Amino acid sequence: MSGGAGGSERPEERQRFPPPGKSLPISALRQNGLLQALVWGAGQPAGPESNEELRRAREEWEALEEIQSGLGGTSLAAAPPISFNEALQYFQTADLSECRVRAGPRALAPSRGVVLKKVRATVRRRGLAALVHFLFGPPRLQPQLQGERELALAMAQCGLDDNERVHMRILQTIYKKLTRSRLGCPRYGAHWEELGFQGADPGTDLRGTGMLALMQMLFFVMDAQTLPLAQEIFTLSQHETQNFPFCIMSVNITRIVLQALREERLSRECNRRQQVIAVLNDLYAAAFLQLYRVWKRQHKTIADSGFLLKELELSAKKKPKQLLKSLEAYVNRSPVADGFQPPSPPSADGSRAGEEINFTGVCELRVELEGESRLI
Repeated sequence: MSGGAGGSERPEERQRFPPPGKSLPISALRQNGLLQALVWGAGQPAGPESNEELRRAREEWEALEEIQSGLGGTSLAAAPPISFNEALQYFQTADLSECRVRAGPRALAPSRGVVLKKVRATVRRRGLAALVHFLFGPPRLQPQLQGERELALAMAQCGLDDNERVHMRILQTIYKKLTRSRLGCPRYGAHWEELGFQGADPGTDLRGTGMLALMQMLFFVMDAQTLPLAQEIFTLSQHETQNFPFCIMSVNITRIVLQALREERLSRECNRRQQVIAVLNDLYAAAFLQLYRVWKRQHKTIADSGFLLKELELSAKKKPKQLLKSLEAYVNRSPVADGFQPPSPPSADGSRAGEEINFTGVCELRVELEGESRLI
C-alpha cells in the first residue's frame, strides 16, 4: 500500500535527510538543523553554555572538513593501511629507470649527454686503500643479488610524488600507525612537524634517501614485531626533556644503512640470507633500537644527537652482525634483550675505515647538503 507514513513525506524533509545509505558531505551536515538540535536540545533556547558547546562542535566539523579537503576527498583517508610488501611490489614493477640511472657511479643522461652526479652505487677506493679492501675487506655481493641492491639504491633516488597514490598511502600509513589514529591527515600541515619532520612537507626532508627512508619507516610500523618498538621510540621523542624529531632521526638512520650498503659492509650478511632489502630493514630497526636504548638509559638530549649518530654509524659499519643479533634478542624477548653493549670507540688516532658520513646534530637541522654524504 502507498498510503503509509512514507508516502506523506514532505519535500523539505527529503531535502534535509538523504535516502538511506547515502551520506551527506560534512559541509551539509554541519549546516543541518540536526546538529543544532543535538547541541541545544530540542525546543530549548540556546544559552551561553550551549553557545560554547555549539562553537566547539562547529570547530570539530570544520577540522574534519579540512582533513577531507586536504586529502583530496575521503577515498584516500578511508583507504586501508598499505603493507610493506604491497608497497615493495609497486616499486618492483614501477618504472624507476631514471632513478636507477641516478644511482649509478657516473651515468650519462641519454637525451642530454650530461654527467649526473648523484649517490654513487659503491665507494671508490684507490691505491693502498683499494689493495687493503681487496685483501681483507668484506666479500663482494653475489651477482643474483645485484638487482635487489640496485632497487634499494633506486628507491633512495626516488622522490615523494603527490600524484602517486602508493606514495601517499605510505605517508598516511606512517602517520596513522605512529599517532594511533584511524583518521587520515592533510598532505601538508603542522601535523608533520609533530611527527618529527622539519616542516609542513615531509618530502623536503628526504634528500639523499628518497622513498627508501619512507619505506623503512613503513616497515618499522607495519611489522608486528617492530611496531611496539617504533611506538615506544615515538613516545620517547615526545618527552619533555629528552624529545627529538622522530622522522628526521629515522632519515639519518636510513642514511647510515645506505652508506653501509655502498661500502659493501653488508655483503656477507646479504649473501648468507640471500636478501638485500630485508637486511637493510633489519639493520635500520637494529640501529634505531640501539639509539633508543642509549638515549633513554643515559638520559640523552637533542644536544647529544650528532655524537650518537657518529657512534651508530661506526657500529653499523664495523659490527652490523652484532646489531642484528641485538634486534633478534629484542624481538624474541630473550634475557639479553634488555642488555646493551655500547659501540666501540674510534681508534687512538681517530681514524675510521671506509668513507665517513659527516653527520650534523639533529638540533642543527637547517643545514644544506654538502656533497653526497652530508646528512640533514
